[in-house]
Amino acid sequence: MLGKTYLTKQASLLLEFARTTSDSELSAKLISKAADLKSQADPLPDKDQGPKAPDVALDDGFGRSRGS
Repeated sequence: MLGKTYLTKQASLLLEFARTTSDSELSAKLISKAADLKSQADPLPDKDQGPKAPDVALDDGFGRSRGS
């Protein structure tokens, strides 16, 4: 799944291209696609939350950390 930051950036770029083109049909399609991307990004959390790093301390099986 793509992250909110990526989708928002892509939508912004599409809107920028839509403003610079003189082709009204192309502009309308770009704006429509930007709206689609924005609607996909809205329900996502602000920061992409990937897997968290595992604990560094290793358990020896007896409830003690190794290296101590």
